[in-house]
Amino acid sequence: MTIHKEGYTTIALSVLFIFVLNAFIDYRFADMTWLKWLIYILSFLLFITVLQFFRNPSRSFTSGGNLVICPADGKVVVIEETLEGEYFKDKRLQVSIFMSPVNVHINRNPISGVVKFFKYHPGKYLAAWNPKSSTENERTTVVVEHQNGTPVLFRQIAGALARRIVWYIKEGDTVTQNKEFGFIKFGSRVDIFLPLGTKVNLELNQVVKGGITVLAELA
Repeated sequence: MTIHKEGYTTIALSVLFIFVLNAFIDYRFADMTWLKWLIYILSFLLFITVLQFFRNPSRSFTSGGNLVICPADGKVVVIEETLEGEYFKDKRLQVSIFMSPVNVHINRNPISGVVKFFKYHPGKYLAAWNPKSSTENERTTVVVEHQNGTPVLFRQIAGALARRIVWYIKEGDTVTQNKEFGFIKFGSRVDIFLPLGTKVNLELNQVVKGGITVLAELA
């Protein structure tokens, strides 16, 4: 397991904060052993929490020409027909994956193809499980056209804790299934919009792994 590049700055700032805090406690409360040990323990837990959030575990990826692979770790919170109003402007099958702060937050391309549309939207920071987060929160929208001509839309959505969305793609790029397309920091959600009638291999509340779990099969 390695640490993702998006974590380098955050981890460095966390170490600096912990060092300054512990130095202050040692100087200001030198005689209060119990308080110093409490701060030591909390500092260690903070460091481990930040470190695990940016972990990048080694994985054996699942791939397939007609397979849609889960773009993120987390839990399936939505499987429903809905109106996608930004790009398709018609009904699509929506699958949403909620990522808690303890999940790996790397986002991976669910299919291979060409990026036909990309847009970043500034917005609010509603809780990621709120249905309005899909249209009101800070988010990106990506549409990749599969080699068979089927377009798949996927959307990074910031949550109540997530305050930065990172993406590595742009319109016109050719992307490869399971390669990283972005990262969301500290709690978030990814929505995927598929053509109606697509065979979905997931169930509500199922725990999934990005790059491993098969989300659906394209016709």
